[in-house]
Amino acid sequence: MQSVLKLPGSQTNAGARLVQKWWQSFCRFLFPSETDTWLAVLRIGLGLQVVVYALFLGSDWHDLFASSGKGLVGREIGEAITSFESPFIPTLGWLVAIGSNFNISEEGVLSGSWVCLLSAGCLLLLGLFCRPAAFVAWFVHLCAAESGGLLAYGADSLMTTALFYLMLSPLPDHYSFDHWVAKIKPKNPRALGFWRRVLQVHLCFVYFIGGLAKCLGNGWWDGSNLWHSLVRPPFTVLSPDVLVRFRYVLPLLGISICLLEVSYPIFIWIRKTRLIWVVCIVAMHAAIGLLMGLYLFALVMIVMNIAAFGVVSNTATPQTARESGNH
Repeated sequence: MQSVLKLPGSQTNAGARLVQKWWQSFCRFLFPSETDTWLAVLRIGLGLQVVVYALFLGSDWHDLFASSGKGLVGREIGEAITSFESPFIPTLGWLVAIGSNFNISEEGVLSGSWVCLLSAGCLLLLGLFCRPAAFVAWFVHLCAAESGGLLAYGADSLMTTALFYLMLSPLPDHYSFDHWVAKIKPKNPRALGFWRRVLQVHLCFVYFIGGLAKCLGNGWWDGSNLWHSLVRPPFTVLSPDVLVRFRYVLPLLGISICLLEVSYPIFIWIRKTRLIWVVCIVAMHAAIGLLMGLYLFALVMIVMNIAAFGVVSNTATPQTARESGNH
């Protein structure tokens, strides 16, 4: 009789232990102990990305973002679309309005924003004033991408997202000049692990949703989407004669891309298959950059993948953990 009376209590204790075990496993997954090597890769890669982006648009910066009558396109349409989505999203129009209060011309504001973006990228490459540089790069690029409107594409969104994660990550890393000059103590290894985990989970969603969307259509299974992508201006890097000659390879490539992306959230977490998937994803984006001329898109995806999964996960040493805890 006593054992029967104790049964509900024992079941409750077992359930509580099971919930506690699940919670501890979730916390270990969300806050793994990491060194800052991946953060250095992300900082240097995004610094290079920002510099290339600024230099690539340097000669067309005023033509793209000047108001109507001063530029070839005008930014009013892009900023109107952005304000319709949310009036709180920053644009270059904000900076122009602020500059007008200080008698700074639109041309001066646009030139200053370009210089700030290029300088922030260079500072990220060197590791000087890492967090202010990351904030400036994120904010100015966000303003430019939202003012670009119809001219913006996937690379701009991914670049803004990556810069946002970099800005919030525990900078500086120990490879930066900030660390060498200021002699900053090592950061909390679990905070480093958390932000890397956020980046990893984000990439899993990106590839799974993208791969699922590709699988639902016929264009990737028969290779027609690849054909249209490679022969459509301005992506005509390869001659159509070459594509016709290897037209039977396009369906295989299309199916491989679908399967590679939709299975990314599974095999990227398995140690034995992680390197294979990272190499295949990097090769895919490198091919996109070379064959379609989408260099900025390819670069930001390669940087994010290498930082998230390509760098070997190193558990912080006990000494590092103690120093960060004391800090």
